[in-house]
Amino acid sequence: MATPVWFASVDGTLYVFTGGDSGKVKRPRRSPRARVAPCDARGTLHGPWRDASVRLVTDAAEIRRAQAALGTKYGSQKWLLDLGSWLTGRIRRRAWIAIDV
Repeated sequence: MATPVWFASVDGTLYVFTGGDSGKVKRPRRSPRARVAPCDARGTLHGPWRDASVRLVTDAAEIRRAQAALGTKYGSQKWLLDLGSWLTGRIRRRAWIAIDV
């Protein structure tokens, strides 16, 4: 199933964050194989699918680099999303995913 996500690139690796109980977190636990494609916010494809390898990120330093890259890319939108997640307690359940294309 196609799911649009916010991402940022750090040294050629794409980083994504999501709820810790989402399918995007469960699938990498079973298999590192994935496919990615450029799309808009509604999921309309704007390019070809590409094979990728995914892994869950638990290293605090790597998460900080990913957070900084997403903050730089999305600015106040990311800040507002983080605020909402913090107010609702969802930020504690956030999971980070690294994607190597």
